[in-house]
Amino acid sequence: MAQVPAATPFPPPGFGRLWTGRAASGFGDHVTLLALQTLVVLTLEGTAQQVGWMSSARWLPYLVLGLLVGALVDRRRRKPLMVTTDLVRALLLTAIPAAWVMDALTLPLLLALVASFGTASLINDAASLSFLPRLVPGEHLQRAHARIDGADAVAQTSGPALAGLLIKLLGAPFAVLANAGAYLVAALTVATLSTEEPTHSTRAPAPHLRREIGEGVKGVYGRSGLATLAVSTHVWFVANATLGVVIAPFALLDLRLSPFQFGVATGLAGTGALLGAALATTIGRATGTGGAIIVSHAASSCGVLVMVLAGVGTSGWAAAGVLGAGLACHGWGMGLSNSHEMSFRQRLTPDSMQARVNTTMRSFNRAVVVVVAPLAGLAADRVGMRPALFFAAAVFALALGILAALPLRPPGWSDRD
Repeated sequence: MAQVPAATPFPPPGFGRLWTGRAASGFGDHVTLLALQTLVVLTLEGTAQQVGWMSSARWLPYLVLGLLVGALVDRRRRKPLMVTTDLVRALLLTAIPAAWVMDALTLPLLLALVASFGTASLINDAASLSFLPRLVPGEHLQRAHARIDGADAVAQTSGPALAGLLIKLLGAPFAVLANAGAYLVAALTVATLSTEEPTHSTRAPAPHLRREIGEGVKGVYGRSGLATLAVSTHVWFVANATLGVVIAPFALLDLRLSPFQFGVATGLAGTGALLGAALATTIGRATGTGGAIIVSHAASSCGVLVMVLAGVGTSGWAAAGVLGAGLACHGWGMGLSNSHEMSFRQRLTPDSMQARVNTTMRSFNRAVVVVVAPLAGLAADRVGMRPALFFAAAVFALALGILAALPLRPPGWSDRD
């Protein structure tokens, strides 16, 4: 009688160090996100449309360079790229308070720094997402992503509240420095990670670059089985881009919350995300990959409808609590879905195409943000924040409908593969 192969232990060696680096940078990300939004709205006296421009600048490199970067990263070792781009991001964020001290920080300069930061993040994302399958066996990818999501959810819970406190004590420009330090920690942990990467195969560089980019696009929208998930995710990003632009001015201007109250409310999204990530594996086993993602989109749609009720008969901390409850529901949905979406995509993609497929998917997702964010900000300024929130809830529901109507699994796929 043949022996059943022993299961690969989890977590594999080196995962803890990678997790530490991702947790550190994730914590800083959430501090910086709120700090930059507050910087635009209060310090630079910006509008929802200008928050939209900042969001657009953050993701513009994905639209312009994403497909090219994915092809180039697939040709190189990924760990050195991760370390270098973490150091570059720390340097760029340090430039924001430096410009403020010199009385040179303007919206155009901030947009340029944010766009440069986005370029470094694009390269880092392409490298780190394609590095994880080299470290973690396929059968454990969902659990690995769930653990990373859990760390990010903790950061999402505490980061905004800390950001609000730092903004109150130091001002928004200096609160950004917390993330610069976090990226230095991330660079150090990845640099000391003793994982061997395969040497790159001898592929001709420039003449075949267009073909390699085309392979990445086909890997998402061809017969790989990723097309339904890709289209649904693009629609989801329309809603999330709208939400990302509207929430800060809605909270700070319409509801008149203080930065600290806004930070606490935003932190509740992390509490929801932590719970969603903790339950992701259990819910996935009960509903399957597609079912778990559908449930997550339903939670996001319901969460936005709760946010609309903030400030209706309430103010101050009560309004912040209602807003936070809606954000927690949306966060729960994101915490539930991400590990399933990422593991599904990576398990269907060969190692030689990981960067191209991941970056193609992210490039189109971020292209949605680049286009939608300023339009959503303009619409919110003209028709109001609550109608914009209703629109976001409807689009989250549309993303759910696409997954419910179209098959997700490719032929022969099993959640237990």
